[in-house]
Amino acid sequence: LVSQLSGKKYGEDDDTDNAMRVVAEHGRGITFLIADGVMPDNEGRGYVLRRLLRRAALFGRRLGLDKPFLTQIAKATINKMGHIYPEIKDRRSFILKLIESEEARFGETLDTGLELLDGIMTEATGKAKKVSGSDVFKLYDTYGFPVELTCEIAQKKGFSVDMEGFKKEMEKQRERAKNSHRFRIKDVAGKVGVSVEDVEFVGYGDLRCKATIAAIIGDNPVDNIMEGQKADVVLDRTPFYAEMGGQVGDTGRMTGAAGRFVVTDTVQSAQGVTLHRGYVAGGGFSVGDKVEAIVDRERRLDTARNHTATHLLQYALRKVLGRHVHQRGSLVAPERLRFDFSHLTAMTQQELDEVQRIVNEEIRNNLAVSPCNIPYKQAIKEGAIALFDEKYSDMVRVLKIGEPAVSAELCGGTHVSATGQIGFFYILSESGIGGGLRRIEAVTGRGAEQTIKQRIDYLKGEITATEVLLEEERKHIRELGRERAIKEADSYKDKVEIIRGVPVNIAVTGSYEPELMREIADALKNYNKGIVVLGTVYQDKPFFVVEVSPELVKKGYHAGKIVKEVAAVTGGSGGGKATLAQGGGKDKSKMDEALNLVRSLV
Repeated sequence: LVSQLSGKKYGEDDDTDNAMRVVAEHGRGITFLIADGVMPDNEGRGYVLRRLLRRAALFGRRLGLDKPFLTQIAKATINKMGHIYPEIKDRRSFILKLIESEEARFGETLDTGLELLDGIMTEATGKAKKVSGSDVFKLYDTYGFPVELTCEIAQKKGFSVDMEGFKKEMEKQRERAKNSHRFRIKDVAGKVGVSVEDVEFVGYGDLRCKATIAAIIGDNPVDNIMEGQKADVVLDRTPFYAEMGGQVGDTGRMTGAAGRFVVTDTVQSAQGVTLHRGYVAGGGFSVGDKVEAIVDRERRLDTARNHTATHLLQYALRKVLGRHVHQRGSLVAPERLRFDFSHLTAMTQQELDEVQRIVNEEIRNNLAVSPCNIPYKQAIKEGAIALFDEKYSDMVRVLKIGEPAVSAELCGGTHVSATGQIGFFYILSESGIGGGLRRIEAVTGRGAEQTIKQRIDYLKGEITATEVLLEEERKHIRELGRERAIKEADSYKDKVEIIRGVPVNIAVTGSYEPELMREIADALKNYNKGIVVLGTVYQDKPFFVVEVSPELVKKGYHAGKIVKEVAAVTGGSGGGKATLAQGGGKDKSKMDEALNLVRSLV
């Protein structure tokens, strides 16, 4: 296949043969690595995958393959070997998408690097024709440009490359990384003669227990501590879960005959010994003291809800997005959860809604959450999901949700006993954190309740603020309408008709609401001391207002009777007092006919 793609024959040239073998073998290797769950990264196995993929692309360029081609190598691998290794067939779509994405990314890297290298060599022209070690390192470290490609291009243009300088820069980087690495947990448990086997963890079933202080560690091991002092306390048995596997450590307290210790965090030493980190709130403690260790129950339950929810989340993601989804990291805290997973593209809102729906459906189903300890090989054979880069002992703890299980994962964390205890699951956000890696942040239980309340309160506040603005706008519009109506009323003052000795104003006004129509009629009545009949089209229907002065009322004129007959012409009706009445109709085309009737009614 490589021969066909490149148009070169195998066996005619050693360099060409070597390039073909690299492309074929690396192309096959990256297919299997991705099928096994490895994702391109800058460290560990992910870095090996990225290097293999980029090296294959680089050697392909040497064969004249300037356009992306590695997906074709992967397709050939799957077609030829899929019947023996079904996992590469099952994950075909994801494998091809990931290779396509990573190869395109490398293409951008090469374009950027070639442009930078060209600039470096242009600047060096006329001087010593040499690419410095620092420039080679910058191209490699900052832009991911392969060192071998820098050497190849430089040599073709008659430049030498300072590889010794490059090696020195690489060594400096390793030293910087080494010096910046600081262990948060002191490696002191070994100094006090305590091993992980000496500490019994009872926290899966109990949140409080009697224990004996096995060691006290300040800056160094000490025999006792007094009020106000900070320390790490080691117990012979503990209900406190130490930070591990993405789950934060427990907090709580210890009480003894002579003191009270507040546990602000629980961590593990380098040897795996549980360290209760905190301070003495009162009295004092000594090695050998009997204490009662008490975990903060509400905080632990909040954490447990979030942890079990991450298992349901992975189940839902694999169901919605596909089986290529694998956990790549997590944070399980009492207030929220964070779940990192392998997926190439941003999730759509529809996908997020479906994932959230599935998780909440399984919460409402109140599925049993059951841990069990079984051999690692048996767990994997039965389909339990394990973290790819994690190392496991021969015996592992498997957490199953439901029967039959909708989720089975290797997990040493703390969980609820049934999914219904989670309450509610709510996704806060979904974002990208790297090539082929996505992150979901979510809340459950009390955290979800609080979040939703905050968002509802925010929306209520926005609605209230909007209503205030709208009311101000409505007032402004009414005021403008009133000003316009008053001006319009002034224009009708000179249009008084005298009908059988009675002053009458008959007019069709602009489209005003009833209140403004009454104000216009009021103004005209006060002016002419007679009868005012106004018509308008309001909300696409005819509307009438009639006012009669008190003097004319005494003579037998009645506004209610007039408006009733006028409105009837338009298919409606009306009524009111003798001095003021209003009515409406249906047929706006008969407005003029209705108003003309007034002259015969006066």
